[in-house]
Amino acid sequence: MSKPTGLTPDSSAEARMPEILRLLHEAYPDAQCELNYDTPLELLVATILSAQCTDVRVNMVTPDLFSTYPTAKAYAEADQEELQEAIRSTGFYRNKSKNVQNACRKLVEEYDGEVPASMEELVKLPGVARKTANVVLGNAFNVADGIAVDTHVKRLSTRLALSTQSTPEKIERDLMALAPQDEWTDVSHLLIFHGRRVCSAKKPNCAACTISHLCPSVA
Repeated sequence: MSKPTGLTPDSSAEARMPEILRLLHEAYPDAQCELNYDTPLELLVATILSAQCTDVRVNMVTPDLFSTYPTAKAYAEADQEELQEAIRSTGFYRNKSKNVQNACRKLVEEYDGEVPASMEELVKLPGVARKTANVVLGNAFNVADGIAVDTHVKRLSTRLALSTQSTPEKIERDLMALAPQDEWTDVSHLLIFHGRRVCSAKKPNCAACTISHLCPSVA
């Protein structure tokens, strides 16, 4: 694929973003959420567990977890120590088990056990901030209300000079201003895929990068 003329690493983020997205779509046509789930509740739980943990590890834990606790009511009534043991390998299991159980109790008490499909209601759940809510909305409900900013998205946004901010909330606002709303969910998927496969934290593989000619940080 020929590279377009006129765009350089020094071009504005607004000018570079459409081409960055086009090339990443070409490179990762299968980019999607890499957490395994079948229902909004399963995705909510998996996303809570994914904090400071790899999706691979979460996906090893969730088949048995989802089978043992198939509903929000089941999590709400679970023995805390048994729930902790079930998710122990994801790390920070005490805090995560409390967040899962308290979020599910609120689902049972206020939402008939169903995961709400709005940002306003999701962020009221214990342990659920905008990143988790964006993952659930974008993937389980196909609602693009924002962009999930995890460590990969944060790192690539800085390296690509798409944002000069340091907090996920401010980075999210910058990215939302650069991409059309119907791309918001994909923005997160594409940057995460690229971050995991090419633009790693310690040793980015710039020689294999499809967007290196648009990156101010290329080695």
